[in-house]
Amino acid sequence: MAILVAIEGADGAGKATTARTLAEAIVAEGRSAAVIAFPQYGNTVGGVTIGRFLAGELPVPVTPQAAAVLYALDRLEWRGAILEAAANHDVVIFDRYIASNMAYQAAKLPDAEAREMMEWIAGLETGQFGLPLPTLSIYLDTPWEMARAMILQKAQRSYTERSYDEHEADAALQLRVRNNYEAMAAAGLLGRWAIVRASADGVMRPPGEIASEILRLLAL
Repeated sequence: MAILVAIEGADGAGKATTARTLAEAIVAEGRSAAVIAFPQYGNTVGGVTIGRFLAGELPVPVTPQAAAVLYALDRLEWRGAILEAAANHDVVIFDRYIASNMAYQAAKLPDAEAREMMEWIAGLETGQFGLPLPTLSIYLDTPWEMARAMILQKAQRSYTERSYDEHEADAALQLRVRNNYEAMAAAGLLGRWAIVRASADGVMRPPGEIASEILRLLAL
C-alpha cells in the first residue's frame, strides 16, 4: 500500500498547488506519485450534486448531514480509483480528503455538536464506505486574508461562474473550519497530523519550500 498524504485546509489555502508541487518533488527523487482531488465535480453523482450545491442551484435546503453524505458518496464512487492509485504508486496525495468533510460540516453546527459530527463522518467514510485512512494529514494553515485573495486567482471552476461559491463566500464559516482543522490535528482524528504554515512574514511561502517541509515529515 502506498503512503497516503492528505493536503487539507480551508478554501484558498493553496492545497492544489501544494499537492502538485509535492508530487513533482517525489517524482524528482525517483519515486512515483499520484494526485487525487476531491470533490470529483464532473465524474461522480456526488461530485455533480456538490457542484450544484456550492453554486447555489439546488432547489431544496441541504442540511450538514445531507452534505456530509454527498461528500462521502463522491469518495465512495472514486474508491476504486483510490485503491488502484495506491497499488501502483509509492505515494498518493489527496487535494482534500475525509477531514475536509469533517471540518466543513461540523462548522455548520453549534460547537457542542461539532465533535460528534466529525466522528460520525469519520465512521461513515472509513467504516461503512471502506475508504483508507491517510498515513499523514497536512493542515495547510493560511491566513484568511491571503486565502481570500488566492480564491480570486483560481481558474474558472466547472461548477460555477461566481468568484466565491457558497462556502467561500461565508467568512464566518471559513474561520470555524480553521478552528475545526486545528482541533482535529490536536486530537489526532484520522491518525497522524502535521500543521504546515503556508505563509511567513506576511507573504506566502514558495510552494517548493512547503513541499520540502512535507517531504521531511514523511521522511522520504
